[in-house]
Amino acid sequence: MDRDLLLRRALAGRLVAIVRLRDATALREVAAALVEGGIMTLEFTLTTPGAIEAIERCRARFGEAVVVGAGTVLDAEAARRCLAAGAQFLVSPGFDPDVIAAARAGGALAMPGAMTPTEIVTAWRAGADVVKVFPARSLGPRYIADVLAPLPDVLLMPTGGVDATNAADYLRAGAVGVAVGGNLVDPAAVARADWAALTARARALVDAVARQE
Repeated sequence: MDRDLLLRRALAGRLVAIVRLRDATALREVAAALVEGGIMTLEFTLTTPGAIEAIERCRARFGEAVVVGAGTVLDAEAARRCLAAGAQFLVSPGFDPDVIAAARAGGALAMPGAMTPTEIVTAWRAGADVVKVFPARSLGPRYIADVLAPLPDVLLMPTGGVDATNAADYLRAGAVGVAVGGNLVDPAAVARADWAALTARARALVDAVARQE
């Protein structure tokens, strides 16, 4: 798929669901609940056992309807394993040029993490498609606006501490999207197999973004 088209699809809903669980038992059900709630870009972190297999299964199940990627990709070898499973984007908590290079060579989007303006510019110049601003909870929406004032062309995605109450604030500040993990994929709901609760959380986020637009 054309990279520009893939980027547009990944950011179409302006939401990325981060799936980070203790085990792989419920990965299929969690993915289905989030998609039912309207979130069409899913990130499976490599800290979750079975994440790479989940990427492969989701690509097969949802096809082009859902954009599926890998999170917590820390090196080029992990990047290659994710790409072989069909990952369409690679997310890292920090900046690693080898991961960015692997993503681009594999036709996937590169979304490295950065915090300071220097880190953001370095990642962007190295070929990042989107820079994940992490941890956003320590910075707030105003930080996004301040960084974008001198760097208007950089695509920023706040991650960490984002939920339905503040997602719109980050988008109004200029973020191209937000990534939401624990505030969306509630461990307690997963433990009791309450997939309807996850779907409701997803819909609340989708609605919050829609109201901002």
